[in-house]
Amino acid sequence: MTARNELRLLPWSGPEGKPCYLSTDDRAGYMSRLADDMEAIQLGMAAELLEQALEVLGDEDAEPGELRPLATKLTEALQDVLRVATSRGHLLTVSEPDCS
Repeated sequence: MTARNELRLLPWSGPEGKPCYLSTDDRAGYMSRLADDMEAIQLGMAAELLEQALEVLGDEDAEPGELRPLATKLTEALQDVLRVATSRGHLLTVSEPDCS
């Protein structure tokens, strides 16, 4: 079993938007692989959305009505990317050897 500080933040939220964590020593286990796959999907979707946003913002003829849905999608993608970055940053901290 992993220590409390080694829990993995999962790339999805639980009930009421609360964070979900995985406690396992097996980084190749089913749930770890599922989380890895979900993170890859979320990052890919964020990259595609960024391309779309650059197109819309670069189009001088873009309708103002296009911006609100775009901002909503960008906000959701940013939340996902921040969760992935937090989780991966924590994993790096936990797995890095202490150099002192």
